Amino acid sequence: MRTVSYVALVAAMLTIGTAASASAQAAKKEATSQAILRKEAKIAEADARKTALGAVPGGKVQSHELERENGRLIYSYDIKVAGKSGVEEVNVDAKTGQIVAHEHEDAKAEAKEKKPETTKP
Repeated sequence: MRTVSYVALVAAMLTIGTAASASAQAAKKEATSQAILRKEAKIAEADARKTALGAVPGGKVQSHELERENGRLIYSYDIKVAGKSGVEEVNVDAKTGQIVAHEHEDAKAEAKEKKPETTKP
């Protein structure tokens, strides 16, 4: 009986170790991808942030990311305005510095966007 418990414990530890390793590899891959995207960007993040905030008076950046969307490299900002529900999503082209999209997202749309993206094989 004791042997079975040890075997189960070792199996559980191996499973946890494998999951942690996969998570660390995913984080490393994401960091590498971000470094590549930053090298490709022609506009500094601070300048893109200033442009995005200029489109949303009184707003504060809640989150931002550098990403490729529809083949275009963009800085995407979620900007919250006090007293207003949801957020303003402002996308700034990372090569030209121009605003390429600006839309209001209610809480439901924001939650949907935050779900992890899945890729199909």
